[in-house]
Amino acid sequence: MQPRHGKAMRRASEAGATALEASAPSARGAPTDPNESSAAPEAARPNAGKFGPARESGSGQKKSAQDAQERPPARELGARPKKAPQRAEDARLSDATSAAGAMVRERPAALEPAFSRAGSRRARGARCFAEPRPPPGPWDLPGPGLPVSGPMLGRRELAPRTCKLRAVLEKLRLSREDVSTAAQVVNSVVDHLLRRLQQCESEFKGVELLRTGSYYERVKISAPNEFDVMFKLEIPRIQLEEYANTGAYYFVKFKRNPKENPLRQFLEDEILSASKMLSKFRKIIKEEIKNMQADTDVIMERKRRGSPAVTLLIRKEISVDIILALESKSSWPASTQEGLPIKDWLSAKVRKELRQKPFYLVPKHAKEGNSFQGETWRLSFSHIEKEILSNHGKSKTCCEKKEEKCCRKDCLKLMKYLLEQLKEKFKSEKHMDKFCSYHVKTAFFHICTENPQDSQWDPKDLELCFDNCLTYFLQCLRTEKLENYFIPAFNLFSSNLIDKKSKEFLSKQIEYERKNEFPVFDEF
Repeated sequence: MQPRHGKAMRRASEAGATALEASAPSARGAPTDPNESSAAPEAARPNAGKFGPARESGSGQKKSAQDAQERPPARELGARPKKAPQRAEDARLSDATSAAGAMVRERPAALEPAFSRAGSRRARGARCFAEPRPPPGPWDLPGPGLPVSGPMLGRRELAPRTCKLRAVLEKLRLSREDVSTAAQVVNSVVDHLLRRLQQCESEFKGVELLRTGSYYERVKISAPNEFDVMFKLEIPRIQLEEYANTGAYYFVKFKRNPKENPLRQFLEDEILSASKMLSKFRKIIKEEIKNMQADTDVIMERKRRGSPAVTLLIRKEISVDIILALESKSSWPASTQEGLPIKDWLSAKVRKELRQKPFYLVPKHAKEGNSFQGETWRLSFSHIEKEILSNHGKSKTCCEKKEEKCCRKDCLKLMKYLLEQLKEKFKSEKHMDKFCSYHVKTAFFHICTENPQDSQWDPKDLELCFDNCLTYFLQCLRTEKLENYFIPAFNLFSSNLIDKKSKEFLSKQIEYERKNEFPVFDEF
């Protein structure tokens, strides 16, 4: 017992010294807060003394005595009793220690931190201690470069809509089995037609296959039922004459026109006629379809006005657009000089490398009032778009296996699906006819340019990123301006291409969907 007594004496001495040190400011006349005096014993009570509870006064002592009388014995009769927790002298020392602790808690308010735990923040309008503020996170702040249309939402508010968007993306995911089946059928038809064109003595003997479009860009949604392929034909030494300062449409001439040139028959006043060439191309494909096996079930759809594609319908469910494209390995036209603004996104080096690739001309006619100019060709950079989407991150390893992911492609898929659903919902309305997925893709590229960092497309911020994509697209509709990503002077939303009422109609529908949790996602 003697060592125990000595240990208690040492602790009491230390506690007494602490008490004297704590009481010194008060003894010198420092003011005390009367509101703290009653709270201090309450705070000190649970662990006031190391060897036992602090002494209570008044009704608190009586209550403790009653509790002690009513408490049943801890051990049964005959059990070895516990040692007394401390002797009377130890109890007095403990009381001194408790009193010292209470005095420490009753230090003047002037010596306390600026914000006490008792709730001094509440007077300033902050939350009380019982309702702690959640720790700040990246969801509480806007992305470094994303244009925010309204106040940022916290994670709790984002969760329901984010879950819905992820559910939609899961629904849009293509089945491997369906993709494999569709690709096998399409490849069979396309390869058959390609061999036919290459083997026969025709103007298209030198064509080669170039796979483009959403399926090959891995942003196809819903079902693998639409494919785009190019049959490219290299034509060296051509001269381009821009049509009506559009920057996108050109007349094509040959710098030299030897008699053995197989394309001579398509010339009109030294201009290569897009309409004549497309007509002959379409005729050859139509004849070859008849030679295919009966179980393939391929038909050619009617020509769409102004479209450069020959559209095939396979088994009444798979649509394939075959596009004839002239390949030029010359320098890109001057109208593209300020286009492809990816220096801050994919780097100036990548931009230079992409601009060294060939460009293509497709037989898409320029619009002239209510008619089309049948001799013009339009610039096409679908192969570059495919390259960008395949390597879309500022980091070279973005979205690779076991690497950091981004939500760029998810946002593009959601935008495409929203437009697709609205077109289906209002298919009887002429207002939706002129909008296509290329408008969405072009807007998406511009958004990526404005927000080049991979961190700005964190998958956890899917809702915010998608909302800002819609904000940008709505801005393009309202201002009636959507620059072609490769040809800045060519406005895809010009009044000559899409009337103002159609743009207002689509803008109104997108705003409605946005404010009402996108009900159209569940309609079809």
